[in-house]
Amino acid sequence: MIYFLKPSIALLKIMILIKLGGSIITNKEKPLTPNRNSIKKIAASLKNVNEPLVIVHGGGSFGHYWSVKYDMHTKPQRHEAKGVSYVKNSMVELNSIILESFLESGLKPYCLPPSDFMMGDKPLIKKIKEIPKIAKTGLTPISYGDVMWFGKNKFYILSGDRIMGILSKILHPRLAIFVTNVDGVYSDMKSKRLLSEITKEKPVTSEVSMDVTGGMSRKIKEAFNISKNGTNVFFVNGNAPKRITNAINGKSFEGTIFR
Repeated sequence: MIYFLKPSIALLKIMILIKLGGSIITNKEKPLTPNRNSIKKIAASLKNVNEPLVIVHGGGSFGHYWSVKYDMHTKPQRHEAKGVSYVKNSMVELNSIILESFLESGLKPYCLPPSDFMMGDKPLIKKIKEIPKIAKTGLTPISYGDVMWFGKNKFYILSGDRIMGILSKILHPRLAIFVTNVDGVYSDMKSKRLLSEITKEKPVTSEVSMDVTGGMSRKIKEAFNISKNGTNVFFVNGNAPKRITNAINGKSFEGTIFR
């Protein structure tokens, strides 16, 4: 379904927050395998955006692979040092691949590890408020989900979806966009009936909640919280990068929007 957007007249919010899901930037069927072609196409599309961008990416077949292998979760716990090292190093590797691809596409990526703006599991508000200032210089801050030191010999997984929620709450971006490998949120996974709009009046049903994967369920939860704070949230298919820029530019849009 094509959803037509009304272009905004007064853009008081001048930053766009984009999450590149692990499903679109990696091959989740093959451990430690980036989807370089997809990353390149998305980067080339974002090159045409004339507003400050802040990018967050997931772990896909890199960090997610190792976190599952070593049974690491979002709850702070004591974990084997080897597992922590594997997750951390794999996310640095994936981030380097994305940075390189963005550079080759003419963008100016700025690596922004989550440890730059998080202390334990608490956001450093002053640090986070500096991020749009970096983006306004022409650089594109790029952060990512990661394994984080919590204290007391404990670590936890900070997902890219959670980072989206944290940054949105503090920065109030003009738009938040989740880029995945599917068209949006489906009301039923078998029929693939796409929900074009989700609001308080048109909420996600319990049927949808049961159908989606754990990863999509987490995204939906963050999307609801972000939209409650006044930011429209889009779910788009990264295999068609034009849909990302269409959402940004207020043109015809195919996907799901949370209002």
